[in-house]
Amino acid sequence: MKRVLVIGCPGSGKTTFAKKLQGITGIPLHHLDAIWHRADRTHIERDEFDRILSKLLAEKAWIIDGNYGRTLEMRLKECDTVFLFDLPAEVSLQGAMERIGKKRDDIPWFEKVLDPEFQRWILSFSAKVLPKIYGLLEKYGSEKEIIIFKSRKEADDFLKSLP
Repeated sequence: MKRVLVIGCPGSGKTTFAKKLQGITGIPLHHLDAIWHRADRTHIERDEFDRILSKLLAEKAWIIDGNYGRTLEMRLKECDTVFLFDLPAEVSLQGAMERIGKKRDDIPWFEKVLDPEFQRWILSFSAKVLPKIYGLLEKYGSEKEIIIFKSRKEADDFLKSLP
């Protein structure tokens, strides 16, 4: 486990897991949201994002936290391990609501309310995004270690099992 992807629905616990995994392994952690977003709630250009991501993927070891479907296949080709959070939408929605007003490393602002569009994205994630993710995992699965969490407890138990 040297090149790790942590993917899944927003609010599912990806970032918390990625931070804990980084603390245990010492592997550098990169949040795609922190790369993409600016403090003024705008974002960088796609070309710039792709350049930064390409540089990260060339490194020997990394943990990359985030979905960004447009670049997922590129990241899957380079990783050796994938952690997918496939939790019920209600759990992810609750997780997103619990982080409102809290300082986060993965975005450069404080969320004051849960954006209705973001809430719809979370609620539709299982139907719209997960099938695409599972399709890519099937395509690259024979070459990767893929661990799918159906609950946060499974993720916590996995971390506890690491040396």
